Amino acid sequence: MNKAMLAPSMMCISEWRGAEKALDELEKGKIELLHVDVMDGIFVPNLMIGTESTKNLRKASSIPLDIHLMIERPEDKLDWFDIQPGEFVSVHAESTKHLQRVLAKIRSYGARPMAALNPATPLCMIEEVLDDVDAVLLMTVNPGYAGQKLVVQTLDKIRRLREMLDKSGREKVLIEVDGNVSFENAVKMRAAGADIFVCGSSSIFCKDTPIEENIRRFRACVE
Repeated sequence: MNKAMLAPSMMCISEWRGAEKALDELEKGKIELLHVDVMDGIFVPNLMIGTESTKNLRKASSIPLDIHLMIERPEDKLDWFDIQPGEFVSVHAESTKHLQRVLAKIRSYGARPMAALNPATPLCMIEEVLDDVDAVLLMTVNPGYAGQKLVVQTLDKIRRLREMLDKSGREKVLIEVDGNVSFENAVKMRAAGADIFVCGSSSIFCKDTPIEENIRRFRACVE
C-alpha cells in the first residue's frame, strides 16, 4: 500500500477562515498537497479557482499543488496555469478527445499527469492511458459543488481500479478520491485502495474543531 497523502481542497478555505492563517496551519500539519479545483461553468455547473488565484496560491505556500481541471478542452488551456515540475495535474477523460496528448503535455512540464473520472464513467475509459499517468482521480460525488453525499458505488470502483493497477504491475500508480471524503468515508476509501484524499468541509475544514486536530484525526483514519 502506498503512503497516504492529504490534499485539502482550497475551495473550502474562504468559507470560514482567512486563507493566510489556514495555509499556515496546513503547513504546520505537514500536508502533502493543496487541491485546486478549476471549474469553467461548462464541464461542471460552477465557476471556481481561476488562473491568477492558482498562481497566487503557489506563491503563498511551499506545499505542491494538486490541480484538478474540470474544464472543457484542457489541451487548449494548460499553458494558462504556469504548471510547475512536481505538481499533480488531473484532466477528465470526459473533457477531451485527446486524453493521451493532454497527459503527455502535462508530463512535458515536469508535472505528474493524472486522469480523472466522474462517478458514472467506467474504468475502461482510461485503460489505454495507464502508462501515461502517475495517478488516477476518482470523483466520489458528481463534480461541481461541495457538501454532496457520497456516491456509494464509487467505493467498489476504487477497489476495482486498485485491483486493475496491481494486476498489471502498476502498483505505484496512485488513486486519488474527491468528494465527501469525511473521516468515516476515508476509512472505507483507504481500505478499498485510495492513496490521496481530497479533504474538505466534512473533515479537515470541519468548523467544530481546529485544523490541527482535524489533520491528526484524519491521518489516524487513513494510516
